[in-house]
Amino acid sequence: MDPLSDMLRGIRAERASVTRAALEPAWRIGFPDRAPLTLITVVHGGGRLVLADGEEHPLGPGSTALVRDTEPFHLVDRDAAPGASGPAYQVSCFDPDAECEPKRDPHGPTALVVGAYRDLRPRHERLLRTLPKALVLDENPADVLWLKALDDALARSRRPGGGSLVDRVLDWGLVCTLSCWFDLQGAEAPAWYRGVLDPVTGPAIEAMHGDPAARWTVEALAAEAGVSRAHFAKRFTAVMGRPPLAYLAEWRMSLAEDLLADPELPVAAVARTVGYADPFAFSTAFKRTQGMSPRAFRDAYA
Repeated sequence: MDPLSDMLRGIRAERASVTRAALEPAWRIGFPDRAPLTLITVVHGGGRLVLADGEEHPLGPGSTALVRDTEPFHLVDRDAAPGASGPAYQVSCFDPDAECEPKRDPHGPTALVVGAYRDLRPRHERLLRTLPKALVLDENPADVLWLKALDDALARSRRPGGGSLVDRVLDWGLVCTLSCWFDLQGAEAPAWYRGVLDPVTGPAIEAMHGDPAARWTVEALAAEAGVSRAHFAKRFTAVMGRPPLAYLAEWRMSLAEDLLADPELPVAAVARTVGYADPFAFSTAFKRTQGMSPRAFRDAYA
């Protein structure tokens, strides 16, 4: 398993909002959910995404924005004159009774797809820390495969299971957007993203993520890559910025954070899942890297 897939496991959109409306000039749409992550895709029309600190991003047809800001933000009419004041609307995924939602019009010139993500786990938060406060990916709507699937899902949205179907298509859109955006970052992408594309480090990274509890050694990981131990260790450190077993220990502790978020899972079971037969050794390693004991982390997370 690759690191991006691993960090995205379990992430789910909730009650996605699909809005197509005829909006009056100088309109403004607020997003009041304060979710840790919000996805907005413009299917038709466009606007300017304005964050709480005033940062702006233009959005047009085919643009997808991922916003990881829990402060209120909004989308405004891109054609409005500076200082112009028009109607204010709200789009919420969590509050079905949100006031001032745009009046739906199947023939309206503005169409938005909005998905919000909450109740994120530590593995998801680790991914979000690698992203800017808002990222925008601009594509031709005709080339966005998941938007084509969304049309089919929307046609079934009023049937049993239709709402979940729309949410899952949006999750597909999230994965596509992140993967494409990281590709565009090139050398600026996180090491774990670049590393899995490397012919030497990639097989070893996938092996570690596929079975983090295994008793991995540098020799065993080199065998996964099909190269010598010395070549593997040198290449891995150069690409990833840390030795292979240090990367493994770091990922195991990140995985442990995710497991510790479940109050029903005993610490000893968490230890075994991340490769520690001795829970005391696990607790020592966790405190050394995370700065607190597993029980203290669990209490703080709760």
